[in-house]
Amino acid sequence: MHAAIRPLTLTMVAIYLLATLAVGYLFRGSAEASAQFLHARRTLPTAITAIAFLAANCGALEILGLVAASAKYGMLALHFYWIGAIPAMLFLALFMMPIYAESRALTVPEFLRLRYDEKTQILNMIALALMMGFVSGVSLYAISTVLGVFLGWTFPQTVLLTSAVVFCYVSAGGLKATIYNEVLQLAITILGLAPLAYSTLRQFHGLRGIAAKLPPGMTHVWSGVPLMAHATATMDVFGIVFGLGVVLSFGYWCTDFLLIQRALAARNVEGSIQTPLIAAAVKMFFPVLVVVPGLAAAALFRKGIPGGFDHALPALMLREYGPWLLGLGISAILASLMSGLAGNINALTTIWTHDLYRTYLRPHQPDAHYVLVGRLSTVGATVFSMATAYVAFRYSSLMDYLTLLFSFFNAPIFATFLLGMFTTWATPTAAFWGLICGMLAALAHNLAFDFQWIAYGSQMTANFYGAIIGFVTCIAVTIAVSGFTSPKPLAELGGVTYQTRRSATRPIARQTWVFAGILLAVCVLLNFLFR
Repeated sequence: MHAAIRPLTLTMVAIYLLATLAVGYLFRGSAEASAQFLHARRTLPTAITAIAFLAANCGALEILGLVAASAKYGMLALHFYWIGAIPAMLFLALFMMPIYAESRALTVPEFLRLRYDEKTQILNMIALALMMGFVSGVSLYAISTVLGVFLGWTFPQTVLLTSAVVFCYVSAGGLKATIYNEVLQLAITILGLAPLAYSTLRQFHGLRGIAAKLPPGMTHVWSGVPLMAHATATMDVFGIVFGLGVVLSFGYWCTDFLLIQRALAARNVEGSIQTPLIAAAVKMFFPVLVVVPGLAAAALFRKGIPGGFDHALPALMLREYGPWLLGLGISAILASLMSGLAGNINALTTIWTHDLYRTYLRPHQPDAHYVLVGRLSTVGATVFSMATAYVAFRYSSLMDYLTLLFSFFNAPIFATFLLGMFTTWATPTAAFWGLICGMLAALAHNLAFDFQWIAYGSQMTANFYGAIIGFVTCIAVTIAVSGFTSPKPLAELGGVTYQTRRSATRPIARQTWVFAGILLAVCVLLNFLFR
């Protein structure tokens, strides 16, 4: 255990863990029906779904991952927000959420069954299950990293504690308990990180002071970034704009099961549309909480961060926080990581129970049977997450590893959704083979990079281009195969494509378009100011 850890610190962490269990217990009564346990669709206020939407993103990717990425890549990490998040969130809200809501699909794979067919749904289920299992493993790995630094715990000790806590409240209260816990966890995350951002900005007399202590290549967002990739460039304009800004960003925000599930939990279609917009307004300024500390860590630990980039946030907290704030800080990191872990475990449970077991293996069973299966499947999802956590140990940066996973799965999945929602000619057979070929192409590209057959200046750039290759391959194969296979009849596409929306669909309110336009304008302005 680190010398800075005091009884007060541990007490605050214990209170947080008990609070999460209490939320699961309080919502146990609302999870007796399978629809509530697995989906909670049309049951929650928009404010709650918007906070949960943002919190579902604030796991290992957002907190430890982006602090580490900021310490490694400097201000280039801002691209994960103003290019790699806001435009995609607006597109999801204005163009895709109305179709998701009208389709009446309860899950992302179910939407693909309605738009294409069963084989595409099953392939998507397998891909999503693998991805969510590996992302859950990242969260467990990150939690073990944090508690190892602060408390000296081993990986097995950490996994047993956090998995037990998450399993208890997810299995007790289902999705509703998970969402309300995400609200609590986001509040604790912000409270725990805000003092760190404030203290580092004050210590360096603002962001310019931090930038003055960084190497030249880490101080700009666009200036000095080459147009195309080469062997010595950390990032390049084409990779950032197309690989991150279009493929990875839209693939994550527009098709991620956790995010869509929370937006669909809003009480009406308007709430589902507003959910990503409200989250985007908050997300715009989240770099203050994660990028600023990462930059400060790079400036303070000039000889290298002890333990590597993923230890940047714990190392900075140990340096800047006293016992009281350290307890809040540890709780904030645990809150963000457990939020991501719980969300993915709940999503894995839903995919198995609703999309596979209920639809194909054991249909027409009593509702209580599916609730029991859902609760039991959380055990399998938790064990799978434990196993995948060991894979994360071979990567020096969580953000590199997570974007690698997204390049394998999200990029081709987004291509399949894009053609499915905005065309009527993409055929079921073409979607199936396009998705397979896209994932295989992204995998082959990564293997070529690992074996040094192709060279990039960083793992992150390799991930950007792997996503581009997977996306383009999926699009090309789907278009080609659609040319000689039969599309689904228009009569079966009602409500699942942009062209076949039902006439009763309400148009998006003018103030919603204005709000989205303001957010986009602010995003463009921030890119200009920090160029």
